[in-house]
Amino acid sequence: MKTKVMLCLACGLLMTIATIAQENEKRFGIEINGDVSIVTSDLSGASLSTGLGFETILSYRFMPFTSVYGGWGWNHFNATESFAGSDIDFEQTGYILGLQFKKQIGNSPVSYFLRAGMLYSHIEIENNQGEIISDSGHGVGYQVVGGIEVSLGKNWSLAPGIKYNALSAETRFEGENFQLDHRYISARIGIIRRF
Repeated sequence: MKTKVMLCLACGLLMTIATIAQENEKRFGIEINGDVSIVTSDLSGASLSTGLGFETILSYRFMPFTSVYGGWGWNHFNATESFAGSDIDFEQTGYILGLQFKKQIGNSPVSYFLRAGMLYSHIEIENNQGEIISDSGHGVGYQVVGGIEVSLGKNWSLAPGIKYNALSAETRFEGENFQLDHRYISARIGIIRRF
């Protein structure tokens, strides 16, 4: 019995020491990132050009290697020809909520991270005057992200990576319904401030 108690106390002490060692990094973080995106599927016959986007993300580390994150994102794509006409813009905007796993690589200032999140987004279709001509309404999608985080010192980090977003939505244009399966891969880079 004494052996079990001593073993439990030793495990508790080791976990406490490991948690204290992780406290060198602040628990909250704010990230602003930008990306260049390539679609992996056509949107109801609309062939989209390379897109641009950004996200703002707030994170909270609640375990040594695990954080919850949430934020807002915007991605813009142009189509020279589509079901809605020529020179049409497709913009996906919405909210993000997910989990992140991050682990330092040895004693280096570099960590790798993996994120999996839910999107609550919509797709707006705009004509060449910038007027919204159709809106899918918000729907649920998902996001998967992987990359590295390089510490720049003084609670600042640089975070390049790859992101995959997927959202299925339906929109109505001129009395007809169109299924929009919007899937794209992004090369992204973010700047993070921890506090």
